[in-house]
Amino acid sequence: MEIIFFATAFICGFIILQVRLPPLIGFLAAGFILNFAGFESTELLSKIASIGITLLLFSIGLKLRVKNLTQLQVWAPASIHIILSCALFSGFILLMSYLGLSLFSQLTMESSLLLGFAFSFSSTVFAVKVLEQRGEMGSLHGKISIGILVMQDIFAVIFLAISTGKVPNMWALALLAILPLIRPMLFWVLNHSKHGEILPLFGFFFALVAGYHAFEFAGLKGDLGALIIGMLFASHKKAGELAKSLLTFKDLLLVGFFLTIGLNADITLETLFVALMFVLILPFKTILYYILTNIFHLRARTSLLSSFTLSNYSEFGLIVCAMAASSQIISAQWLAVVAIAVSITFIIASPLNNHANEIYVKFENWLTKFESNKRLKDEIPVNLNQAKVLIFGMGRIGTGAYETIYHSFPDSVAGVDIKPECVEKHVKRNRFVILADATDPDFWQRVNHSHVEMIMLAMPKHMQNIFALEQLKASGFTGQVTAIANYPDQQKELESLGVDSTYNFYLEAGSGFAEHVKSKVFN
Repeated sequence: MEIIFFATAFICGFIILQVRLPPLIGFLAAGFILNFAGFESTELLSKIASIGITLLLFSIGLKLRVKNLTQLQVWAPASIHIILSCALFSGFILLMSYLGLSLFSQLTMESSLLLGFAFSFSSTVFAVKVLEQRGEMGSLHGKISIGILVMQDIFAVIFLAISTGKVPNMWALALLAILPLIRPMLFWVLNHSKHGEILPLFGFFFALVAGYHAFEFAGLKGDLGALIIGMLFASHKKAGELAKSLLTFKDLLLVGFFLTIGLNADITLETLFVALMFVLILPFKTILYYILTNIFHLRARTSLLSSFTLSNYSEFGLIVCAMAASSQIISAQWLAVVAIAVSITFIIASPLNNHANEIYVKFENWLTKFESNKRLKDEIPVNLNQAKVLIFGMGRIGTGAYETIYHSFPDSVAGVDIKPECVEKHVKRNRFVILADATDPDFWQRVNHSHVEMIMLAMPKHMQNIFALEQLKASGFTGQVTAIANYPDQQKELESLGVDSTYNFYLEAGSGFAEHVKSKVFN
């Protein structure tokens, strides 16, 4: 049965990919197609989906620092938003119940508040997938979005503990106390896991055993355990490598999650109509995200991109409704309503996020009128000095290019990166690297690049380089542009868009190594 499920997911995902939309839309569509064909979710598929979500939360933890959650721009909008949006949705549900619609008329004040709480959340799975595909997990709007979602997860844990009557047992305190003490030993194990197949197994063990099941044993939510264990390793130098080693497994297992949404939806005309009603009021939730993040001094673009990332309903709503339906607080039809609403908002939000930059450019003049005059440190424009070569993406390739140019022309090169920790590392090594987002239209408007002769696009994600190239053209840059690519078809796409030269990392790395050997042996 699972073979049929994943075969259908592949076909639908492949078709969707050809029209430049995220494959997860195809996976959702596959679930609904299988549902219409009479298939039902299986226990194995549910377990696959559950493991996928656990690995996802572990991966988020690997990239998350506690200080990100303590920022005013994270906890304040998250807390205020969940209160206001819960009130908004609960009020809407109560209003509909007074109008006599059959699904709403059976609801009480308690069940209305519960559904309002379910609809107030945004999807962690969707947000991470979109940010990873765009290469924006390290961006400011990416960190703000993930921080808000983690705060929502904390609220979810509190809710589940209260609603299920499940309280932490005596082992919970011991578990939370012992983790910091054994952290050096855990770091030693990670260091000695090297780089092969043991590394992803390390991730599976600590996400599923030390994370999920240990916390469940202590009376805490297992998924929260996976997140906390991931955060425990976030400061380790191999955290990024560990996350990459789990990437393929996590993505494959999450296909099961997207399939289960469609397979579990009991679609009728009534549930479809009610779900569409909730989709129509989703913009109010999105606008509320924008207003709150803007109030706390985020730029218009950062607020807009964060709001778009969070512009959906959450799989957590399904968990809440399933629990409420089992307790007969609401009817089972509401589970179908939430499943359909979640699916439709995923489908709408995917192209919305893909075209977020174009939407911002179109409405920039109007949006910036409501910007705060105060700027966060991460969003203050920085002078390029007199750099003639600008390198975007200061990873291994960008750093190597910087060092090579610096040895011959020390005052003529500058680096740009989206990750604050990356910039901080380079600045400590006396490199001229600034914090900026190459895909940000505001950056190109506020920077004077008239003296720049060459720009090197060395960002790890192909779409990042494409977006940056679009902004580069729009800003009127007339110098040379070179870019890295992982595959020949990406090189062709970049060259067709006007890049002067491309560097295929996989193909030309061998040539560079050969040149290095020749210089050592024959000179």
